[in-house]
Amino acid sequence: MSSSQGSPRRGQWSAEDPSSRYGPLVGLVVVDVQNDFADPAGSLCVKGGSEIVPLVNAEIERALEAGGAIVYTQDWHPAHTPHFAADGGIWPVHCVRETWGAQLHAALSVRGPIVRKGAHGEDGYSGFSMRDPAGGDPIPTGLEGALARAGVKRIVVCGLATDYCVKATALDGRRLGYEVALLADAVRAVDLSPGDGSRALDELAAAGVVLIGDGTGAR
Repeated sequence: MSSSQGSPRRGQWSAEDPSSRYGPLVGLVVVDVQNDFADPAGSLCVKGGSEIVPLVNAEIERALEAGGAIVYTQDWHPAHTPHFAADGGIWPVHCVRETWGAQLHAALSVRGPIVRKGAHGEDGYSGFSMRDPAGGDPIPTGLEGALARAGVKRIVVCGLATDYCVKATALDGRRLGYEVALLADAVRAVDLSPGDGSRALDELAAAGVVLIGDGTGAR
């Protein structure tokens, strides 16, 4: 990281420039690139989900070369959770812990710690926090701690899916005080309602998230 980027309080972070995007204060957060979302055989496959894996892998290498940190999030649900339609939620059963669907995509380069979420039936989407299944109170995951241990002040987010876990993670990052950028070409949307992906990108931009790339595939 250049001297102008030595502190998040000084200068501008040139997140759009690949050559200056990463450094010791920057972490790449790879959100839920798991079989059930990224593989065509997955139970909640996101259209184009597998297309982002090479892009994410290239970004991982770029971050590592510049001394950045890499952290992965992973849905790790029990067989029954308020998240699933069978238990009152809106989603098909997916990413059940210890199953193929919950595993990170086989082609994904794993070069850092993995933060699991939803392991005790919690609901929610953010990589930073989930909701208690009983009272609805937020419960932190291990993501903020992992970033803090690495000295991260700025995060770059990519993964699946644009309109749910990616959006929630990026917005939570802003809420927690991080400078946040999103790799708009390395995300894909569920689009449960047509246009959800585009609306998610607009919401992120309005919240101060820097969008990198045109995001054509994310919309």
